[in-house]
Amino acid sequence: MIVQFLLPNGHSNMAPRSILVINPNSTASITESLKQMLAPLVPADTILSFFTGPAPAPPSINDNETSALSADACLPALISCLPHHAGFVVACYSEHPLVLLLRQYTHKPVVGIFEASITHALLLKGTGAWGIITTGKIWEDLLSIGVGNFIGEEGHGFEGVESTGLNADELHSTSPGEVKKRIGDAVVRLVGRGDVRVICLGCAGMAGLDDAVNQALAPLGKSVYIVDGVKAGVMQVDSMIRSGYGKEA
Repeated sequence: MIVQFLLPNGHSNMAPRSILVINPNSTASITESLKQMLAPLVPADTILSFFTGPAPAPPSINDNETSALSADACLPALISCLPHHAGFVVACYSEHPLVLLLRQYTHKPVVGIFEASITHALLLKGTGAWGIITTGKIWEDLLSIGVGNFIGEEGHGFEGVESTGLNADELHSTSPGEVKKRIGDAVVRLVGRGDVRVICLGCAGMAGLDDAVNQALAPLGKSVYIVDGVKAGVMQVDSMIRSGYGKEA
């Protein structure tokens, strides 16, 4: 099945606060990691459902081309899901086309994890700076451009993007030790740029890897806020639903 349900306490997915978390690539292990990470965080009266991109969605979204391919593969199936959920989180750390495409079909909240993490970072950084660690090197430029598109070229303390060199699906197929090393190296490079107080995890596949960031910072005697975009996106959509935004006429 494409849509997978997490239904605590016997609730149905037609509940008023049902959120669909969309993994637009076809790697089911990424969706499973999102389930495990989010389950203890969501209020008992909020229902989470999960969507994994169907074939021919790529196993990893590595650039603008694979992002567009994943949107083409997912959109037809997602349109039929719109009546059954109160809000939607697009769990790809990019300017993913599905965010704007889904907003054309519904007035319900649709939030991408990229924009969700940026808004959290801006609220948390105080007078300091913030930055992103991500997967492949191509995202260093693409995400920097995306930040400028979202909040303006001045960046509001944005120190840039550092990459691990691993694609999203490789985060789950590479040895944990190597993944932690790659993330740690990227973290050290990023905090070396300036007074970085917030680090955004720039890939849905990095869900639950906060410890790797903290382990890299410990020898430096430094601590930062770590923003997981998936958590940020779900919490934003949940609060928007509770506030009554996006109710269909």
